[in-house]
Amino acid sequence: MKNNSHSGLLTKNKLDESPESSQQGQHYIEVVKAFARLTYESVYVIDYTDMSFEYVSDNPLFLCGLSAEEVLGLGYEFYFRHVPENDLTLLTQINEAGFDFYANIPFAERKDYSITYDFHLVNKEGKHILVNHKLTPLFLSPEGKMWKAMCIVSLSHHQSAGNTRIYKQNSGETWELHPGAKTWRKSEKPVLTEREVEVLRLHAQGLNINQIAERIFVAPDTVKYYRRRIFERLEVSNIVEALAYAVNAKLI
Repeated sequence: MKNNSHSGLLTKNKLDESPESSQQGQHYIEVVKAFARLTYESVYVIDYTDMSFEYVSDNPLFLCGLSAEEVLGLGYEFYFRHVPENDLTLLTQINEAGFDFYANIPFAERKDYSITYDFHLVNKEGKHILVNHKLTPLFLSPEGKMWKAMCIVSLSHHQSAGNTRIYKQNSGETWELHPGAKTWRKSEKPVLTEREVEVLRLHAQGLNINQIAERIFVAPDTVKYYRRRIFERLEVSNIVEALAYAVNAKLI
């Protein structure tokens, strides 16, 4: 496995030894497999004892043309083979900043946090595909370090890599990583009105502006006004980004 300028990917959270297996609970991989069968998203599990993958679903997006078994065998080497150099640098920064952030969270709260970010994968044909990657802890070591994590990969709704945010479960707090830095900007989760949430949900169902106007008994210009308010609140530029943000932040 490569050990170069991106070695922070391999060493930042690597555990010296595997915690006792009894901490895992029983049959949790079967639960992960069941979840993978119900979603179009790619699902995999990281083991930080040896930087391996414990499970990789056969959902094709993450596989880059390989089989799930081949990706499973590669572990972290998969990133070095299928992520472009600039994005490997980005992933190293996100990894180091993310685990520095994680180290300051009280032990009892560490499973409440998840991180999401975008980077490119390169498939067998050399095509770059921008994906969104979400990661959340499954098990912690006795010292509170992340032992195993569950990851979900889907197509990104942004146009460039980055867009790194940390969310806390059942909280309005979010943190955004400053581009090119290791500092986090804390903010409160945006609050949408009931009508703005309704407009977003109808867009998610595939309705256009005129159809939404008919459904909620307003003029099309009123729907456009709601959309502008949504974009301003979420700091996005289009409805696709608004829906992605709302889903990730659990606003709808």
